[in-house]
Amino acid sequence: MADKPAQVKCVIWDLDGTVWEGTLTEGGAQALRPGVADAIRELDRRGIIQSVASKNDAAPALKRLEAFGLADYFLCPQISWGPKSGAVQAILDTLNLKPEAVAFVDDSPFERDEVRFAHPKVRTYDAAQAASLPQLPECCVRFITQDSANRRKMYQADLNRQAAERDFGGSAEEFLATLDMRMEITRVTQEDLQRVEELTVRTHQLNSTGYTYSYEQLLALAQSPEHIFCICGLQDRYGDSGKVGLLLLERQAQALRLKLLIVSCRVMTRGIGSALLAYATQLAQAEGKALQAEFLETEHNRIMYITYKLAGFDEVEEDGANLLLEYAKAEPIPFPPYLTVEFPDAGA
Repeated sequence: MADKPAQVKCVIWDLDGTVWEGTLTEGGAQALRPGVADAIRELDRRGIIQSVASKNDAAPALKRLEAFGLADYFLCPQISWGPKSGAVQAILDTLNLKPEAVAFVDDSPFERDEVRFAHPKVRTYDAAQAASLPQLPECCVRFITQDSANRRKMYQADLNRQAAERDFGGSAEEFLATLDMRMEITRVTQEDLQRVEELTVRTHQLNSTGYTYSYEQLLALAQSPEHIFCICGLQDRYGDSGKVGLLLLERQAQALRLKLLIVSCRVMTRGIGSALLAYATQLAQAEGKALQAEFLETEHNRIMYITYKLAGFDEVEEDGANLLLEYAKAEPIPFPPYLTVEFPDAGA
């Protein structure tokens, strides 16, 4: 049986002849194409974010989207007369997405080819497929969690943060200190498992091993006395970022072994990985054990190896692509000073 195609995280829409009938500059755009609005709303409900790459004048195109009640569904729309490959690149950069996580929908074979030439890993679809996108395996999700249903709003809050940071005169750490960030670390419960599975499936850059687990495996780990399985949430003055990180530790005779460290890419610059590692060092010291960490390099997760090294981990064992690292310092890793961290039940 063929593997399920990789999950689409973002759909980028053309407008003329794709979202609406006809061409806006020629008096078209009087009606939406059949089924497109329903597809846009359903993808949004599933947590698949969306944007626009259109050759048009921005102001009238956005006004038309507002008239159709669709403008709010699109993050950082790119509407200009430049190449659509450039518009796609701007969206990838702004939303911190990998090309293989993106779909591009356009009625023009030329535009699809132009995007595909510049971004071979972006999946392209004819506008004739637009209404049926929610039926495609790559656009289906196993669960719709609270985080997935709120994903567009969370991304919009992230864009607002980015804009505020660009206007901020101080350092990155000084800016983070203005956000009033509050992080809560709790043990994984059965109610968390759908979001936990979603994080393991969706997160590639900030995943220490690239391992994925089934719902049943995650439930067993959450209930196992030989494991410490934690999830963290994050809030700040811009809103609730939802559940954004996972920490899985296995109790061994002489060590706590970090089997999995995952941080949502949406919060990759906010010190969440460092805070989870700080908590792990506290747990290891409380049990009188060393802290070890497994690392398996994938195509995307080199940044996690750098995170371990900067935190004070040294390599102690190598088996092919598998590395075992150990925290080498006597004192625990400090929590980032700009984060308020709470542990309602994680030590239970």
